[in-house]
Amino acid sequence: MGGTIFFFVLHLFAWPGFLLANETTHQCLSTRIKNIGVVLDLDSLMGKQQKVAMEIAVQEFNSFGCSKLELNIQNSKGISATAISTALNLTQSKQVLALIGTITHNEATIASELNDTIKNIPILSLTSPTSNMEMLSPQLPNFIQFGNDIKIHMQCISAIVGEFRWRKVTTIYELNNMFSFDPEMVLDLSYSLRLVGSQIDDHLQFPSLPYLSDPKSTIENGLKKLKRKSNRVFLILQSSLEMANILFEKAKQMGLMEKDSVWVIPDGVASLLDSVNSTVIINMQGVIGFKTHFIETSEKFRRFKFKFRRRFALEFAEEDNISPSFFALQSYDATWVVAQATRKSQWKFNLEQLSKTNLSNNRKLQQSPIFSIINVIGKSYRELGLWSPELGLTKSLVTEQLREIMKTHGASTKVLSTIYWPGGLQFVPKGWTHNTKEKILQIAVPANGVFHQFVNVTYDQNTNNTSITGFSIDVFKAAINTLPYDLNYTFVPFNGSYDEMVEKVYNKTLDAAVGDTSIMAYRYHLVDFSQPYLESGLNMVVPEQSKKSKEAWMFFDAFTKEMWLMMTTLHIFVGLVIWLIERQVNAELKGLGSMLWFLVTVIFYAHREPIRSPLARTVMAPWLFVILIATSTFTASLTSMMTFSQLVPSVLDIQTLQKRNSPVGCNGNSFIVKYLTEVLNFKPENIRKIYSVSDYPNAFQNKYIEAAFLSTPHTKVFLAKYSCKGLIKAGNTFKLDGIGFVFPKGSNLAADISEALLKVIESGEIEELEKEMLGGNSSCSPLHNKMKDGSSTGFQPFLGLFCICAVVSILALLYNMICVFMNDVETFTNYIHVTLTPLRRIYIWTSASFTWICSTLQWGSIRSVITTTITGNAEETTINSQQSTMAVEVTDVVLASHSS
Repeated sequence: MGGTIFFFVLHLFAWPGFLLANETTHQCLSTRIKNIGVVLDLDSLMGKQQKVAMEIAVQEFNSFGCSKLELNIQNSKGISATAISTALNLTQSKQVLALIGTITHNEATIASELNDTIKNIPILSLTSPTSNMEMLSPQLPNFIQFGNDIKIHMQCISAIVGEFRWRKVTTIYELNNMFSFDPEMVLDLSYSLRLVGSQIDDHLQFPSLPYLSDPKSTIENGLKKLKRKSNRVFLILQSSLEMANILFEKAKQMGLMEKDSVWVIPDGVASLLDSVNSTVIINMQGVIGFKTHFIETSEKFRRFKFKFRRRFALEFAEEDNISPSFFALQSYDATWVVAQATRKSQWKFNLEQLSKTNLSNNRKLQQSPIFSIINVIGKSYRELGLWSPELGLTKSLVTEQLREIMKTHGASTKVLSTIYWPGGLQFVPKGWTHNTKEKILQIAVPANGVFHQFVNVTYDQNTNNTSITGFSIDVFKAAINTLPYDLNYTFVPFNGSYDEMVEKVYNKTLDAAVGDTSIMAYRYHLVDFSQPYLESGLNMVVPEQSKKSKEAWMFFDAFTKEMWLMMTTLHIFVGLVIWLIERQVNAELKGLGSMLWFLVTVIFYAHREPIRSPLARTVMAPWLFVILIATSTFTASLTSMMTFSQLVPSVLDIQTLQKRNSPVGCNGNSFIVKYLTEVLNFKPENIRKIYSVSDYPNAFQNKYIEAAFLSTPHTKVFLAKYSCKGLIKAGNTFKLDGIGFVFPKGSNLAADISEALLKVIESGEIEELEKEMLGGNSSCSPLHNKMKDGSSTGFQPFLGLFCICAVVSILALLYNMICVFMNDVETFTNYIHVTLTPLRRIYIWTSASFTWICSTLQWGSIRSVITTTITGNAEETTINSQQSTMAVEVTDVVLASHSS
């Protein structure tokens, strides 16, 4: 039967009022005294609290009626044999109505086999069951476990582990009487951990504390075994407070309470922390745990707490800082359940009456508990949040029953508050450590790789030193530098294939592998891979061949549209400025036609009109330089497009290769050989294994292969080095999972390296390393690479020259206009008139020409629209002409009046 956190609040002290309302008022004629047997571990703090709580419950019950209950309390000392013999003694000699206490199901079963009388006596066990009541043995029909289901405890522990994403944990438990331990508890935990992506790495089991002749030595030896392991997430599944005190004392002495360590304590320990001294708290600094949650602010609880502390101080004066725990309240309530059932059944107590009393008056007992997540810090602990099976970890459980809890404790939007970990850490510990005393990590690197840009192993015979460099090595070192701890490792050159290297990591001959290893499905079930640090795929590289067809108007692609527009606009503007300046002093450049011809001839340096004005020469000099640069660039770009851009792959797809049974090449040590045969269905006899990157060009030239298959990173390096040899990527890329580092299955280092790689990728460091690798391995000239690219040239390279020419032209134009205006106002007015007239004629001529072209081409509906537009423009032109004529007449009148 599951326990609850609320029955203490809703029913604590409800029994005295109920009995008082139903108690007869007649005078007692006789007093009947009935015995209830109690079996507790009075050597433990929990047992002492349970005893005091039961005595308070019986005292209150006896004060309301003539019938009296008497507790026959026996001390089991935490020993199963003593608990069994004590139970037998109580049932035989004391003739008790029921048994209450920390009696496990196994102990009750053994006692019933020794004495059949126990089978007929109700037993209320305060322990936590490991299975449901319906699964219990039919030999004990009167056995009820009053504690919370241990499965819920395991779920809460798993939720804590999942919250902080620890991949592996170590379990520690004591075989005591408070929990009915069997392998099912560990199985429940293992199942719950799998749901959050974790697993049990190791476990440590201790006998019950009374069975140990030298507890400290036993615990110390057990912790030494754990210290030699790398895992540092320790979950205490069950333990007495006394055992936990020794455990944490030794753990602190052995350095297991330092940074990177995690300790989680169970309800059986956490619920008693209010009653321990400061020494125990000091040894538990940074520990997290969970305790059953109940309300401590009601007036009735405060009265009970007062009674409890006063009685406890009288009976156990050696204890201090005593506050009633969940287990004391649980014992108090269980005693009242038995007392009420006894009175209702007219002192003929049975399990049926007990069950009716329990379910009718304590319905909250059927609810799942809610646990408070705590963090030990300073002289006490603080609550971080709550956990329930329904809602999981939360700060606010929004139910009607918990509104009072939320008001009392203050709900927050955060799941858990800030945690202070062992060693004073402010961030979540990684939960494992590398023990330098064990060994230095042996990390394999491929010594026979084809592309030495990724991993290059060289041996210097003079110094007897092995040098290991390359892009993959640099990436791994960058990731190591971001780890929050030091990692001791050494690189081991591996002379074998990549699959053989993965096998060595799988059987743990090697601790990891660093290199350009592709993540493949058939490898993934053997090892763990890190986060991919490079995207990968399978590419086909083939020789180039010329394309016969030519594109019309291809020369327009030599420059971008923006470049053509910029050149044309600036050319007309510079020519116009030169013409405006020269026409005053140069008779050959007075007409509009002369200016237009000048604009054409100056492009080819064929203009015959002399430039006399120094100001015009100043404008023309930088523009001639721009024309020189632009024509040279145009010639080079067009040449490139007419040659290299017409090169196409000699083979377009793998189907062509397969139909012709063409030989193909690949890295003989990589996965590609297996991929070509098993996935792409190439014949094994058509696959040529190549073990050096420099052999590929010769293999193509000698027709040894017609295509090469390379991974995407290798393709980039290969083409950067050999694209000038007439090789090009062809066909589609077969997508793969990427390139990463190799680790054994379940390795904690894999998760840390993956996180570190993400940081390195986000920082842009890997991108810089890749650019450095590709840039330093190109054997082709930059001009050749640009020509291979075949892209149009934009205006950006010429932007500086364009700005200089534009600024010089504008300044020259302004200077010329100011000089004209200063010399003669009349001349300036005529100058404006003469200047605008040709421009108006140009506009009229352009509009008329455009209208004629549209009429000739007969553009249908478009023609009508354009004609309408042109007609409107013509009318506007006529109006402008009339206005210009009137302006000239007005000007003549003004000048005439000025002359007179």
